[in-house]
Amino acid sequence: MKIYFSLILCFLLSIVISCDNKQQSEKIKISGAFALYPMVVRWAEEFKVLHPNVNFDISCSGAGKGMTDVLTGLVDIGMVSREISKEEIKNGAFSIASVRDAVVPVVNVDNPNLKDIVSIGLKKEVAKRLWNGKFRTWGSVLKTSNKTPVHVFTRSDACGAAETWAAWFGSTQEDLKATAIFGDPGIANAVQKDKLGVGYSNISYVYSLKTRKPYTGLVIFPLDLNGNGKIDKEENFYDTLESLVAAISDGRYPSPPARNLYLVTKKKPINPILIIFLKYVLSEGQRYVAKTGYISLGKKKLCQELAKLN
Repeated sequence: MKIYFSLILCFLLSIVISCDNKQQSEKIKISGAFALYPMVVRWAEEFKVLHPNVNFDISCSGAGKGMTDVLTGLVDIGMVSREISKEEIKNGAFSIASVRDAVVPVVNVDNPNLKDIVSIGLKKEVAKRLWNGKFRTWGSVLKTSNKTPVHVFTRSDACGAAETWAAWFGSTQEDLKATAIFGDPGIANAVQKDKLGVGYSNISYVYSLKTRKPYTGLVIFPLDLNGNGKIDKEENFYDTLESLVAAISDGRYPSPPARNLYLVTKKKPINPILIIFLKYVLSEGQRYVAKTGYISLGKKKLCQELAKLN
């Protein structure tokens, strides 16, 4: 609980904006990354308990659409699951880091090569060849004689998940050549239906908040981080959401494909209710982060983000 008290202290030390219920009778429009959608929905629900006259309109359509929507004034906040570019900053993007999560590769639980998949793991160079179309069989992926075809999925929408996943092996979303599917739920569903499929998704669409384990039909394709051709004990942290979150928090799961998630406004916000909501996200709202399957940025970083709003 110490982190929450510290964050609340940071919140109280920041500029206090008074706003009565009548002044708060307005709507906050948000669009963008699938990665942030479950977290922002939870924040909105809890914020509305404190400010019942504030209504939210939240939609997910990919980080690229969220950035476009906020910079063109269609929404108040864009959810962005990648780093903000210099060009976007030049065009007025003002970003607040809010939480961390990660992109993970997934396969079908009925994949006939599953034993090799979870024991050998996925190297960077193999992932690059998988998603640039050079590896077409599971034998190529696992260095066996297996001729079973591999069905590779990627995102069709401009999104942070694809950029972050590609960045892990030194590529960009434009370099990914695979069957294109819209959204995180789409890729997860495609892999669940295809026993030879492989894809990637944000952890909030892979792990069930109820069971804290991967959704039915999905298995994480573990990363061979030291490149020795096998998944060592210290690389095996995917069994539960808690074990993966711990690995992201202490850096065992690398960044990328772990990353910060951003709430973006067009220029520094001046609308009082937007400022109050963003400060809530960075202070009291952090108590819901772990429950919703995300990773806190840590007290120091959160205080730095709060200071940007002053």
